[in-house]
Amino acid sequence: MGHELENNVIDLSGERVRRVHDLNEKRLQDVRAAFVKALPLPTAKVKTKKKAKKKRQ
Repeated sequence: MGHELENNVIDLSGERVRRVHDLNEKRLQDVRAAFVKALPLPTAKVKTKKKAKKKRQ
């Protein structure tokens, strides 16, 4: 019975660290989304290639 009890033990400190990390990650995503909404980055335009000029001889 002692061996079965060891398998059911939960590492509370590890679970707390994981939970805090998830909360911080959610807060970071919310702030990032607010910045994107307030200050959207311009979309990158595709530059057209110019023809190479002929060299004078």
